[in-house]
Amino acid sequence: MNLADRLRAVVRPGDSAALNTRTAPIDTAGATDALANREHADRAAEVLGGEWRDPRARSAAGGPAADIPLSDRVGTGPRYLVIDRQYPAAHCLGHVAVADSLPGPDGLWPRARLLMSGDTGTVAMPGRLLFFDLETTGLGGGAGTYAFLVGCGWFEGATFRIRQFFLSSYAAERGLLEEVADTMAAFGTLVTYNGKSFDVPLIDTRFLFHRLTASHGALPHLDMLHPARRLWRPSSAPQSSPGTGDRPTTVSCGLAHVEQAVLGHVRQGDVPGFEIPSRYFHYVRTGDTRPLESVLEHNRLDLLALAMLTATAARLLEAGAAGARTAREALGLGQLFERAGMLAEARACYTGAAGADPAVAPCIDVDPPTCAEALRAYGVLCRRDRQYEQAADAWRRVLALPQCPTHIAQQASEALAVHHEHRVRDLSAARHFARQALTFDVSTTRVRAGHHRLARIDRKLGVPPSSPAPLF
Repeated sequence: MNLADRLRAVVRPGDSAALNTRTAPIDTAGATDALANREHADRAAEVLGGEWRDPRARSAAGGPAADIPLSDRVGTGPRYLVIDRQYPAAHCLGHVAVADSLPGPDGLWPRARLLMSGDTGTVAMPGRLLFFDLETTGLGGGAGTYAFLVGCGWFEGATFRIRQFFLSSYAAERGLLEEVADTMAAFGTLVTYNGKSFDVPLIDTRFLFHRLTASHGALPHLDMLHPARRLWRPSSAPQSSPGTGDRPTTVSCGLAHVEQAVLGHVRQGDVPGFEIPSRYFHYVRTGDTRPLESVLEHNRLDLLALAMLTATAARLLEAGAAGARTAREALGLGQLFERAGMLAEARACYTGAAGADPAVAPCIDVDPPTCAEALRAYGVLCRRDRQYEQAADAWRRVLALPQCPTHIAQQASEALAVHHEHRVRDLSAARHFARQALTFDVSTTRVRAGHHRLARIDRKLGVPPSSPAPLF
């Protein structure tokens, strides 16, 4: 037996795609390919709840595999499985239902565009939203990592629909990607969670590997991880408000943690993300599909949570400061509004987060770190608009806060030193704040700048220069 025959005996084409419900390893020496057995294929489709599609039948028919009868798709070649689920309006994750999350008739929320990075607040999203999530053979990326499960979700009427593409055999990847591209082509905006760093670069690599054109390449991309960090990132003090519908900040910005904090949904028996690659490789070795059921459910929960969190954030933007239930939400909304140039809305949110707006403050508990961040943002915004007295008042309130973060207190002292030196012309007060700024643990550059400012003020006052502090 030559080397080629020996290799064929060790690695038989199609063995990694054998899909049945047995737990014992497949006999690669004499067993018939499970995918060639209609009975095994039907059982596998029944376990995972989908139907097989043959990329070779798709190519021969010259159209999408969905248009090819199932009896023609189940053949002897490598295939991928397509699983469809539809969630009615009454379906809930925690205290949020699909009905509570439905977009407008055009498939969009009016202010959802403000969630996108770099958006000016004037350009509308070009089309319906497609929620997108991958399960892959590794968490570190790289050319050898590929997606064995591609999840797509979208709102359709009063329901939420999920379509999953499961790669049972690596040889079927090209056909799976072609159908994924067909699905994406029907939408105008891609929505992911950490997709800019992981999902989209990975799927782009797979399209490039097969020399395919990625239909999502021209789509605007909303990565909800970044708005979630603004609105619900952890705070050093617990935040909650009385009554129902409270949204305390989460201990992490992972999707499951944000889902629990914002939607009130706790996953039971969910598969940890680090286990997912090993479950897939177990299937590749044995053909056992049972460990994959929880992986598919994990992917569906991710898509549902992503859609509902996007809806929650978009509706918070519609409600403005009055809709915030925590100081962190009010602060995050202000940052989103300011980035979009909606300065009046941003100011209302900042004052609400600082507890200064009577229309908002009774609804939220304000903790010192969040209050300090809100006052800092408000002071910078006022200074930019040449409202110097309002800015100075915000900086004074920052310094009066207990447990104020050091970097914010240092910035407030510097701002007040500049304000009293150049605008109020109160050199004694300017000297006081300049000296105070030097008491904080700051960088060498800021220390030098502080000593330069203090020396200039001393010259104006005609007093001996202050002794410099050590520069670390």
